[in-house]
Amino acid sequence: MSSRAPQDTGRDAQRLWSVDEHLADVLAAIRPLEPIELQLLDAQGCVLVEDVTVPVALPPFDNSSMDGYAVRTADVQGASEEFPAVLTVIGDVAAGSAELPTVGPGQAARIMTGAPLPPGAEAVVPVEWTDGGTGGGAAAGMTPASAAPEGSGGEVRVHRAAEARAHVRARGSDVQAGDLALAAGTVLGPPQIALLAAIGRGTVRVRPRPRVVVLSTGSELVQPGESLAAGTIYDSNSFALAAAARDAGAIAYRVGAVADDAETLRSTIEDQLIRADLLVTTGGVSVGAYDVVKEALTSVAAADDGADGGRMDFRRLAMQPGKPQGFGTVGPDHTPLLALPGNPVSSYVSFELFVRPAIRALMGLADVSRPSVRAVLEADKALGSPAGRRQFLRGKYDPQTGTVSPVGGSGSHLIAALAHADSLMVVPEDVTSLEPGAELEVVLLG
Repeated sequence: MSSRAPQDTGRDAQRLWSVDEHLADVLAAIRPLEPIELQLLDAQGCVLVEDVTVPVALPPFDNSSMDGYAVRTADVQGASEEFPAVLTVIGDVAAGSAELPTVGPGQAARIMTGAPLPPGAEAVVPVEWTDGGTGGGAAAGMTPASAAPEGSGGEVRVHRAAEARAHVRARGSDVQAGDLALAAGTVLGPPQIALLAAIGRGTVRVRPRPRVVVLSTGSELVQPGESLAAGTIYDSNSFALAAAARDAGAIAYRVGAVADDAETLRSTIEDQLIRADLLVTTGGVSVGAYDVVKEALTSVAAADDGADGGRMDFRRLAMQPGKPQGFGTVGPDHTPLLALPGNPVSSYVSFELFVRPAIRALMGLADVSRPSVRAVLEADKALGSPAGRRQFLRGKYDPQTGTVSPVGGSGSHLIAALAHADSLMVVPEDVTSLEPGAELEVVLLG
């Protein structure tokens, strides 16, 4: 695939693109991944591409919801502790039992939770409503069959009456054969996988989780756990973005920081293409002398540029933080690549606005963006915002009161504030000051 957008030339390189324009171009170049058949556990987090119907009813037979005795209702009518119904126990019915005893008049069968209701029985009385076959008072439980095999015979005293179908799970009471189990577009989590297994599906057709490779750039970056030298900082962006990619539903591969050398970055990107459905770089997209991402990525795209070749576009967006952005495709398969700025908050906000939707689009989801709500600003003073820029401020949202409070300042390097935020407060391009009590859009990150 190739990006709609051409490389920046002339006046296009100087114009400010809106957030919406850039996102539209990104999504226009994304195509959902081809469906594959996966084993159930391998399909966790994936999106169904077809409706799944129920082949057999659940449960497939009437079964007991309690440990107790399967009885005929007429035999326990009027039973009480003073005048218990005395029934002959004809055997055990355990979960998985194939051969079932027939319960006749004056008879009962010990039955375990999940075991099929035997012929003739109309209800189940819990063991706590009986003496458990001991001849004493109310039983607290049953003696294990392995310890007292003779417990499946003898007599049991029932102290309470039971209505028809009491403590019986009816066949098909969960789902009926032919019902829609899961619709196409469903994301498979643990409950959905449980349902698929319960109806006998061993595999399912889904779009696979996208493979996202994250690279951070900068000669000043040191891996956490190593010692810092003068002028160096720890690489946090690649960890943040790899974690964010996983949170979005992708399989993330984090590549250690790449030095500010165009040839090294170019070869690293080419090496990673074999395992990437989407590439994300962070840093090196501004106008500094050592911002080599433009040079490297333009070269990689040009190497396979043709009638349908890869192209890279570097833009300035009317947003804060995250003004410099890059997007295009690279490599022989035209793998999408998003180049994000290097400041930690800028890169994370850019991920939420552009990369997360791209990942969700690769998964085949219709709703690709985070949910947003309207909230009332709760602050000590007005919040300023640059004219003509859409500003994204870190916030703490209170769903009980419908209010949001700023967390930290507007600086794009303030990682600590980001760690304590659960939302992004959106200040529109035409607003330069937002007073306490004003209503605004809030993007929920949790």
